[in-house]
Amino acid sequence: MLKIGREKEFEIKGIYEVNLKAFIKLMHKLLRIFPILTLLFFMILINSNSMQQPVPFDHSHSNFNDLLKENVDYGKVDYKGFINSKEEFIKYLDSLGDVTEPQYQSWTIEQRLAFWINAYNAFTIKAIIDHYPIQRSFTLIGIFYAPKNSILQIPGVWKKLKFKAVGEEVTLDHLEHGILRKEFNEPRIHVAINCASISCPDLRNEAYVADMIDIQLDDSSKNFVNSRTKGGLVDKDRNTIKVSKIFKWFGEDFFSNYNKQEFNNKSDKQNGSLGFIYKYINNKEKEYVLNGDYKLKYLPYDWGLNEPTSE
Repeated sequence: MLKIGREKEFEIKGIYEVNLKAFIKLMHKLLRIFPILTLLFFMILINSNSMQQPVPFDHSHSNFNDLLKENVDYGKVDYKGFINSKEEFIKYLDSLGDVTEPQYQSWTIEQRLAFWINAYNAFTIKAIIDHYPIQRSFTLIGIFYAPKNSILQIPGVWKKLKFKAVGEEVTLDHLEHGILRKEFNEPRIHVAINCASISCPDLRNEAYVADMIDIQLDDSSKNFVNSRTKGGLVDKDRNTIKVSKIFKWFGEDFFSNYNKQEFNNKSDKQNGSLGFIYKYINNKEKEYVLNGDYKLKYLPYDWGLNEPTSE
């Protein structure tokens, strides 16, 4: 065993005592500083968590609601007004994209439905103002079929243009057919979503909101069905009822909800459409719709842009 002399022992002991005192002194300093460091640490942690937390979504859709009230009048849309208010409009569009999937899953059916209807209408407006004024496209549809200011002149407007919602890119086609028609058993979406065209159901001058959506959809349905140029034209003199081509394109969507009555020699698709019309048409026409001997025809569809006509 190694023996250390007394002199060396005292030397080592002295060094140890000096080092111990220095360590204790350092610890005291750290203890005085530590509460500040702790506070800073927790402030950084809280800020980090708050940055990760999604911003609560405004289910009143107030930004969009204000823009609609300002720029939509009796179904006519002032697209120049939306361009002039583009900063506010973009804020609303950004809010649609910022919604997270967990947020969306926590919503009620009514909140989800209102969200997607408003998203469809907002994205359609975005497509128009991004191409405004619309120019004629050199396609068969653009040259021979669509009016020069029609949404149909915008290349890929439904299947290629992409917009952000719930953190993902979506097209108008997917939103309509892959979400609204697929996930909601709600035929009234067809009178709520607007395709920026004259024959399309009127764009409301207010946003759809969850706690009013049933009333809003009923109101839009009545307005559309009772529009003689858009929804339904009862012509007893010619024994015809002319309805929107929307009922021709999507008649099967109406059958499951509006098939309580059977109309004279009509197909299931026609029965569903007529059942919807019967529910919402004015009372003086109901008897004829239900029991009249008439042919069901379709109104011409005007794809012209739904903006105010110039004076």
